[in-house]
Parts: sequence; C-alpha cells; structure tokens
Amino acid sequence: MGIRELLSEILSDEGHAIQLAENAQQAREARAQGAPDLVLLDIWMPDTDGVTLLKEWQRDGLLTMPVIMMSGHATIDTAVEATRIGALNFLEKPIAMQKLLKAVQAGLTRAQETVRSPALAPRPAVAPPPEDGAVAAGAPFSAALPQAHALVRGAGATVGEGHTFSLSFDLPLREARDAFERMYFEHHLGREGGSMTRVAEKTGLERTHLYRKLKQLGVEPGKLAKKNQ
Repeated sequence: MGIRELLSEILSDEGHAIQLAENAQQAREARAQGAPDLVLLDIWMPDTDGVTLLKEWQRDGLLTMPVIMMSGHATIDTAVEATRIGALNFLEKPIAMQKLLKAVQAGLTRAQETVRSPALAPRPAVAPPPEDGAVAAGAPFSAALPQAHALVRGAGATVGEGHTFSLSFDLPLREARDAFERMYFEHHLGREGGSMTRVAEKTGLERTHLYRKLKQLGVEPGKLAKKNQ
C-alpha cells in the first residue's frame, strides 16, 4: 500500500491521471472500462500474480497498452518471461524516482507512437476512454466522440463565458493534453478572478498541486486576474 500510494503521488505531481488497483481483480475491472495509456503492474499481488494477469491480457487481446512490471523479489527469468509475453519494461523495487519517470515517459511515448501508426489494427473488445473532461461521465464514448470532436477541432471553440480557444486533434497526445489543461485552468482562473483558493475548490486539487500544475503549464494566475479586471 505504501509503495502504491507513493508512486501515485509522484506521478500525480507530474501531471498524470492515476487509477489505483489493490489486486488483480481490481486491475481486470479497470481494464474492462477501457485501455489506459500505461500500466505499472506488480508481480506479487494478493490474489493473482502479475505475470499471470499479463498472460490473461495477452491471451484475450487486451494487452493493447504498454505495461511496466515491478517487483522486489523477481528473478531474471521472471523478468525475461514478462518481457517475452509483452511487458515493455521491468523495474526492480525499491524504484528510484528518476528511473520511474524515465520508464513512464518511454512507455507513454511508445503508446503515442502506437496510436499514430496507420498499420495497427483497431483495439479489440473495449473502446479506449476519452481524454479527461472531454465527455460527460456515463456517456457512451462512441456516441459522445463526434460532439467532443466538433468542440475542439475547428479554428476556435467557445468554452464557458465568452472564452474562445483552439485545439487540434493532430497534436501528439501529451501536447494535446497540456493544451487542454492550459485552457481548463485559464478558464477557471478567469472566472474566479485569479483566486487560487476558489480554483483549487473548483478543480478538486490541493493548492500545492495546483501551483505545481500551473507552473508546469506556464500559466500565470496574476496576469489572468489583471486581464479579467
């Protein structure tokens, strides 16, 4: 639990959306809801070991996302087997932060290259989830996609109270996500007059995480507050 929470905190601070699973069954349920961009999968879990779960996903055609295996007790043979099945990388615990971030970035880059590749067949069985905030919760992705596409693809789209933004689906995933998040925070900062307290409440972020996120995106709350006065 401690390692799971620590990794979640580190990756959240880096701007990633994190979903946690305490065991293999929860991981199966999360995968059934849609393919994530990347999975960090421990080998030792309470119900089913990670290599067995990896084999299940590979057998059922669900291994459509990069998977990084983790373990503090695995042998070289286990690491080789996981890689043979389809794991992208193998991290030995305790995991150094820089090694973790490098492996995650490499995995996300691989995922983006896979999505852009025209030679790939469509993902089987489960539709991929939409980007955060693009579709209302509970809406079928296939039904909501045309509306979301129309919202952001053109020369400009009006969002909120008179704010006009432009976002292209031709951008790489990480750039598109950063662009959307920049619009999102600028919108809320404008509405709340630059109040970090109210923006933190609206967005559901801790103030410290919010400051880090705005700095990462290059958003300056002071300038936005003056612009809207």
